[in-house]
Amino acid sequence: MFEVRIGPEVALRLLEARHSDELYQLIRQNWERLRVWVPWLRLTSTVDQTREYVQRSLHRFANGKGFSAGIWLGDQLVGQIALEYIDRDNRLTEIGYWIDAGVEGKGIVTKACQHLVDYAFGELDLNRVQIRCAVENTRSRAIAQRLGFVEEGVLRQVEQLETGYVDLVIYGMLRHEWLESGRNSKRSRPNQC
Repeated sequence: MFEVRIGPEVALRLLEARHSDELYQLIRQNWERLRVWVPWLRLTSTVDQTREYVQRSLHRFANGKGFSAGIWLGDQLVGQIALEYIDRDNRLTEIGYWIDAGVEGKGIVTKACQHLVDYAFGELDLNRVQIRCAVENTRSRAIAQRLGFVEEGVLRQVEQLETGYVDLVIYGMLRHEWLESGRNSKRSRPNQC
C-alpha cells in the first residue's frame, strides 16, 4: 500500500479489498449526485461488485497501468481519485475523481489532483495528463481550470450514464506547461506501508 499526505489531515491511500465496504457505503450516500456524472457507478451497485471494482483497480496498479486511491480525511474515506490508465507508448494518463458532498468546496480534490499531476510528470515521466468531465459538471470543470489545464474541446454524446448520454469536455496539461506554471506542489514521495 502507498500513502501520500496532502495536508495535515488529508491523505491518498491505494484502495484495497479491505476498503470495499466503506467505499460502497460512501458511494451509496452519494449515489443520486454521482449517477449523473460517473460512468462506472453501475459496477458498484453491491458490496461484491465494489470489491471486484477495487480488485480490478489493484490489478491495474500491479501491472503499472493506473490505480485508484481513496481520499481520506483523518480516518474517514471521503472520496476517490485515479489515474484511469497509463499509456506508456504515448506517455499520457487521465485523472478521474469524486468526493463526498459533505466535504466539497474545501480544496481537497484540487490538492489531490495537483499531487497526481506531479506524480505523473515526475515519477512516471509522462508528457500529458488529461481530465474529461461532463460539460454541465461545473465543479469538476473548475478543478481542471484552477490547475491551469487547457480546455481542448468537447466530445459529443461520448459517455453513456444512467441518465443518458453526456457530452464531455476535455482538458489537457503538458509536462512543460506544468513545470513552467509553478503550480506543481512540493510533494513528498509516497510512503511505502
